[in-house]
Order: sequence, then structure tokens, then C-alpha cells
Amino acid sequence: MKKKSIVTLCFIVVIAALLNYVAFLGYDISGFKYGGIFDEEKGIRKGIDLAGGSVITFQANAENPTPDEMASVEAVFNNRLTTLGYTEARISVSDGGKITVEIPSVFNTDEAAELLGQTAKLTFCNAAGEEILTGTDIKTAASRYGKTSDTAVASEAYVEVEFTPEGRQKFTEATKAAASATDGNNYIAIKMDDTVISQPSVGSEYASTGINSDKCIISGSFTNETASLLANQIKSGNLPFDLSVITQETVGAELGSTALPKSLLAAGIGIILIMLFMLVFYRLPGLIADISLLIYVGLMSLLLGVFRVNLSLSGIAGIVLSIGMAVDANVIIFERLKEEMRLGKTIRASVEAGFHKAFSAILDSNVTTIITCVVLYISGIGTVTGFAVTLGLGVIVSMFTAIVVTKFLLKQIVGIGISKRSLFCSEKKIEEGGND
Repeated sequence: MKKKSIVTLCFIVVIAALLNYVAFLGYDISGFKYGGIFDEEKGIRKGIDLAGGSVITFQANAENPTPDEMASVEAVFNNRLTTLGYTEARISVSDGGKITVEIPSVFNTDEAAELLGQTAKLTFCNAAGEEILTGTDIKTAASRYGKTSDTAVASEAYVEVEFTPEGRQKFTEATKAAASATDGNNYIAIKMDDTVISQPSVGSEYASTGINSDKCIISGSFTNETASLLANQIKSGNLPFDLSVITQETVGAELGSTALPKSLLAAGIGIILIMLFMLVFYRLPGLIADISLLIYVGLMSLLLGVFRVNLSLSGIAGIVLSIGMAVDANVIIFERLKEEMRLGKTIRASVEAGFHKAFSAILDSNVTTIITCVVLYISGIGTVTGFAVTLGLGVIVSMFTAIVVTKFLLKQIVGIGISKRSLFCSEKKIEEGGND
């Protein structure tokens, strides 16, 4: 048992080292190649503050575009940029029908302008993916607040869609077929550029007649903001004007070319100081926490590179904050472990009880953080979204390393047969007892 535990610990250390090597330096094995987190083609995307990018200004080909029309254009741009993974892009609407888009790490302005300037493709599809309506079948859409029917008890936010005469006929037939469907296929998917933006279901009461009306209501768990967003997205499928590019240029990194290396150096120094603190204060369990932290860094870096996350200065702040939360979880676990050992329990029993008692506190704190990240991602833009992505991803990975990896490594320490006093070395308040 002792020999097996030692071999397992050594194996985990090797895995941690290899994971970090692959994450940062990449690999090339039998044609399968990954260039690492900083690879230009397959690694992270740098935010415009760290790497520069394209700045394109469009002009609406209309005399007096309304705020709602410009909001529709902004909704289309947001959807396209998010679909392509450019969550750090920034969009600003100005007077006179001008809209400016800043896209990080994209220096081919002609290609970017062509992509964004295309007319939005709005489609309504059935469960089989067949197109039943297009943007030309929609007359208008608007967000409302009130009762959705005469029998409704409370008011709520909803979206009202108005069809053209041809659109009404198509929608009636489509809802009749959808209402008759079974196995959860009684819905109509609303897509923007082939991305589903809403998927309302059709009640079975319309199985015989369909929704035979010039207007329909989309209701659900909407807020005023989300209802307005969906209405703008639906309206944008039939924009009343085209867009012309009036300026396009590439810009350098706002914070300078040395901003990213300096930020990463600061993050690296912070990690090293944290590891030294854990090692000095908690001794052997601190070493276990350091190994878990190395696995965290490797996993996090690998995920950032594989999913090509847009990394800005705020994103780096999210990563560093999640590292702090990972260490915080280990501190809670080790303090619980000490308490159980002071009660006279064996190391094995203390490890089990310590993790069991620390789990609820760790879970609660991390879940609330994840909820915050989701809210920031939904309601935020640009750097706020980048911060939410890196922090949320980091919290999930840190929970795995703190709860799974640290517990597994501590069990291997138990298997070696180390004594209570040797576990924390200088912890005088822990009396000698059984080691199992």
C-alpha cells in the first residue's frame, strides 16, 4: 500500500508537469498538433487592449434612422461577433446613423467589414430544421409589458411579432403542424445567421387551427431587457436600410506590446508566492495544494487555448481571482482537517470528515460566484464579458482541483502511513494518535 501510494504521487506530479508543458508549449504527435496557449492560429485570442485589431465605422443608408433601427443593427453585430468567438469586441452607436465596431486580433479589415455588413439572415424553422418563414415575412416586432391573455393573472415582459399577409399564412400552417407534434417537438426555432436566438413552443390548443393572426406573442422568463433584445434581433432580419463602410483601420495594442508579458509575469509571481505561503504554513498538505494548483494552471491554460478565449487585461484578472478561490478552498479543507484531528480522529477519518464538512462551504461560495459570472456574461459587454468567462471557467476548474485532486492526493499521503505530527510538522496542538 505504501509503495503504491508513493508511485501514484510521483505519477500525479509527472502528469501535472506534462499538462503544463502541453498547455504552454504545445505538442506535435503523429500529425496531431497544438501550438500551446500563445499559438497565433489555435491559441488564445488577445483583446484589443493587448493585441490591437480592426476598427470599422459603418453608416446607415437612411436619412434619419431611429434608435430602434440602430439597436437592431447592433443586435445583429453582437450576434455575429459572439458566434465567431469575438466576445471582447466593442460596439458603439453614435449620432447620424453611425456605428463603430472594434474587433481584437483581426487585422484584415476588408474581410471583417464584409462579414458585418451583410444583411442579417433571419429564419423560422420547425423541429426538423426546415425553413418555414424568413425575415421578409416579418412586418415588425416589439417588446411589451402587460398581460399576455385575458386569463393571465400577472403582467410580464413579452415580445409581439407582426407578420405580413404571406407570413401570416405560413405561420398559421407552421404552428398547426408544431402544435400537433409530440416528443417535445412542438416548437418553432427562431434563428439569426443559423444561430438559435429563441425557441418558443406552440400549445396543443392550436393543433386544429394554428395561430391564425397577424400577430403572435412570445412569452416566457423575459425581463424588459431580454424582451427588447429579442425584438430587435427579430426586426433586424428585415432591416429597412443597407450599411456602408466609411472608415476602416487597424490599431495597435492600447496598453502597449509589453502589457501581456508584464501581466503574465505578475500572475506568475503571484502564483509562486501563493505556493510558497501554502508550503510554509501547511507543510505537507501545502505541498499537496501546490501540486493541485499546478494541475489547475495546466488545465486552465489548456482550456483557454483550446476554446480560443478572448483574453484581455480584465480576463487575466478573472484568472488570478479564480486562483485565489482555488487556494481559499484548500485553506478551508486543511483547517477542517486540523479540527477533526484535534478531536482525536485518525488521519484517514479526519480527511473524510474534513472534506465532507468543507464541501458545503466551498460549493456555496463557488456556485454564487458562477451565478454572478452568468449574470455578467448575459448583461455585460466587451471586457466585462471576458472577465466573466475567465472567472467562471476558472472557478469550475478550481472546484475540480480542490475537491477531487486535493482529496485524492491526501488519500495517497494516508496510504504512505505518515503520522499526525508529521503531517503538519509544527502543529503542536495535534496530539499523536492512530495513523489510519
